[in-house]
Amino acid sequence: MTSIYISDPIHADVLADVQAAADVVHLGFGPEKVDYLAIADSVDGIILRTETFTREMIEASPKLKIIARHGVGTDNVDLAAASDNGVWVTVTPNANSNAVAEYVFALLLSAARKTGPAVELVRSKVWSDGKAGLVGFELSGRTLGIVGFGAIGRRVAAIGQGFGMNIIVSDPIAHSHDVAKTGAALVELETLLRESDVITVHAPLLPSTHHMISRHEIARMKKNAFIINTSRGGLIDEEALVEGLESGAIAGAALDVLEAESVDMKNPLQHNTLPLGSTAGLVVTPHIAGQTEDSLRAMGSMSWAEVRTVLDGVRPQYPVNADNIRITQAADA
Repeated sequence: MTSIYISDPIHADVLADVQAAADVVHLGFGPEKVDYLAIADSVDGIILRTETFTREMIEASPKLKIIARHGVGTDNVDLAAASDNGVWVTVTPNANSNAVAEYVFALLLSAARKTGPAVELVRSKVWSDGKAGLVGFELSGRTLGIVGFGAIGRRVAAIGQGFGMNIIVSDPIAHSHDVAKTGAALVELETLLRESDVITVHAPLLPSTHHMISRHEIARMKKNAFIINTSRGGLIDEEALVEGLESGAIAGAALDVLEAESVDMKNPLQHNTLPLGSTAGLVVTPHIAGQTEDSLRAMGSMSWAEVRTVLDGVRPQYPVNADNIRITQAADA
C-alpha cells in the first residue's frame, strides 16, 4: 500500500494525479488536515512545500523513501537526518525560474512608477492634485545588479536587457566569459553595490551568504538605489535594511521573503520583531514570487514524478543529498 503525504496545497491537476495513483493520500492542510507525526509510520513519500521537516519527523518514518521539495530551497528539511535514514531529498530546478524573475520586475515596476500610491490616491477620490508626488523613474539606461547568476538570475538579466538596462553580475562561482555571453558583465560585489541603481538577490541561504547584504554593503549603495530579495530571508540583514531606509542611505526595498521564515515558514509574521509593515520605502509580500498557475503545475508535476521514480526503486533525477545518502533506493529495492 502506497502512502503519500502532501504538506501544503499543490496544483489541483497534480493532486488529482496523486490521489488516483496512491492508495492513501494524507494532507497537511484543509479540512482533512492531519498531523504528520500521527501518520508518519505509514508514509512512503512526501511532497513538501513550506512545512519544516525535522530529524524527529524523519526518524519517526520507517517506510519513508523520499521528500520531494516543491521548489528549490531545502532549508526546511534536515538533510543530514534524511541522508542518515536513507531518504532522498529532491528539488524542482527551473520550474519557477521564470515566475520569480517576472515577479522581480513586478516589484521593480511598481516601485519605479509608484503604482501602489497611485491606486490609493484614486481610491481617496484625488486625481490631478496628487500627481506631483507620483513622479517615477524609467528602467531604460539604469544599471541592474544581480547577486547570484543561476537560472533565475540569468532570466532576470534577459528581462532587464529587454528594458534597456545595463546588467552587472556578482557570483563567486561564475566565469566572466560565460557571463559576457549573456550580455552582462561580471564584477566584484563591492563594485556592484557602488554602481547599481537596482540590486536583486538570487543566492542560496548558506552560512557564507547569511546577511551578505548588511550595514557595510548598504552603506556602499547609491542613495537612490532600490534592492529586491525574492530568494531567501536571511540574505539581507533586515535590521540593517530598516536602518538604511529610515536614514535615507537607500531609497527603497522589496522583500518577498523574511528572516522569520527560518523559524516558521507558514507564519513568519508572528516571529518578526522589525517594523517591516510601517517602514517607508519598503514593500513586503508573502513569498509569492514563484507562485503562478504555470509554475505550480510544473513544480507539482516534477515533485510527483520524483516520488514515483523513487518508489519504483530508481534513483531520482534531482537529488540534493546524493553524495551523503546512506542507503540508496536501488539497494532497498
